[in-house]
Amino acid sequence: MASRQTYYVTTPIYYVNDRPHIGHAYTTLACDVLARFKRLDGFDVRFLTGTDEHGQKVEKSAEAAGKDPQAFTDEMSGNFRHLAEAMNFSYDDFIRTTEARHISSCQAIWQKLADNDEIYLGSYSGWYAVRDEAFYGEDELTKTADGLRLAPSGAPVEWVEEPSYFFRLSNWAERLLAFYEANPDFILPDSRRNEVVSFVKGGLKDLSVSRTSFRWGVPVPNDPDHIMYVWLDALTNYITALGYPDTDAALFQAFWPADLHMVGKDILRFHAVYWPAFLMAAGIAPPKRVFAHGWWTNEGQKISKSLGNIIDPFLLVDRYGLDQTRYFLLREVPFGNDGDFSHRAMLQRVNADLANDFGNLAQRTLSLIQQNCAGQVPTPGPFGSDDAALIARAVGLLDSLRGEVDRQQFHLALTRIWEVVSAANRYIDEQAPWMLKKTDRARMETVLYVLAEVIRRLAILVSPVMPGAAARLLDQLAIPPERRDFARLGADPTAELASGQALPKPEPLFPRLRETEGPGA
Repeated sequence: MASRQTYYVTTPIYYVNDRPHIGHAYTTLACDVLARFKRLDGFDVRFLTGTDEHGQKVEKSAEAAGKDPQAFTDEMSGNFRHLAEAMNFSYDDFIRTTEARHISSCQAIWQKLADNDEIYLGSYSGWYAVRDEAFYGEDELTKTADGLRLAPSGAPVEWVEEPSYFFRLSNWAERLLAFYEANPDFILPDSRRNEVVSFVKGGLKDLSVSRTSFRWGVPVPNDPDHIMYVWLDALTNYITALGYPDTDAALFQAFWPADLHMVGKDILRFHAVYWPAFLMAAGIAPPKRVFAHGWWTNEGQKISKSLGNIIDPFLLVDRYGLDQTRYFLLREVPFGNDGDFSHRAMLQRVNADLANDFGNLAQRTLSLIQQNCAGQVPTPGPFGSDDAALIARAVGLLDSLRGEVDRQQFHLALTRIWEVVSAANRYIDEQAPWMLKKTDRARMETVLYVLAEVIRRLAILVSPVMPGAAARLLDQLAIPPERRDFARLGADPTAELASGQALPKPEPLFPRLRETEGPGA
């Protein structure tokens, strides 16, 4: 039997100097939807997330909290596991950079780079942002009125002078540009790709890859006075989780190169420049794609601690509902762009899209079946042109969604689904099965069967985004769990819903939100 296609998707590993926020939830949600979609489509999926626990920033945060770094990272990493539970993320592996498997992997790739003469010992002097754990050139900085220098991210920088090992990044500019040219979809969206290409064309300098001014990190092999640069450490997690340095390991052979690294736009350079250079220099294939999404604002304001407007994903779930939050985050904004969270926008999406459109469609259909078909799947007669047209739209959805999801256009995938939801609502209004029960019961049963079948397909297709609500809807259609994957979406509209099957009493999927519900209620 042929082996299944594989798909490897990763989140960035999240820095543990603070609690999870909306950005962490957003990135992981996108990966979760991809992983769920691919599993339902028959792929063998590996979905990785985790926490980045080394570096000067973590060391300082632990000191400020009055804890040793390991105890601090144990506690903070737990917050990210809790987020995964609260958001119903279906990861296969959760990696921590303080694990023994990861330390061994980091030291192995370092040794490989050293053996290949890609690393040399020198001395670093320049600007470093502890908050970003990143080095910056003078030309990248801005000066404030009081003379402070700030990185492009807004983080303050400090002058650092210390012995350092360097990676020969300057040797990789042409090879990286050739790689981008040969792999035009390596960086998405296209606007981000243009930024990276422009940066590399501007010239690359050798990269400092070790520090001596703090101790919380992976020791450099054969020179423990040096700690590995946190980004070389962190990026290596993607291959640690597949068994590196054992490149013959089953997971490594099956899943590398990664199909997708999902990242925020602020860490694109590390993933699209440094990471492929590290990998190619170590004789390892680069990933297939890096997708850099945008940032959220809050009611039109930039999110910051100083403004006190951090969006807590746990509170979103508590106030609006889990599936409602998942849907809003991926529908509201074209994925890849910046977006604004607002209570009013959330109300609009939940009440219009979920309660009125999809929820009402399901509730009306299933209630009519309950009342007029003895609570059983109706028996359809011959399909007319209107019936066949609606079913054809539902049948054609999967191919359309594959294309959108494969390019991480989640908002467009949901738009396609809702186009069929709207078509089904028009169909029920036009066919008026509540009137047909008085004049043509056979035709009423056909109409209600068509609607139930379309709703079944919609529920399966929307389940990667809203797994809880979709499961409840499929329960109401008496579809067993083993019959909820994409293999059940063939062209035959009578293959899955069995006429005469008893259905439970329908229950509303999405309660409407009141104006007073939400933040500040």
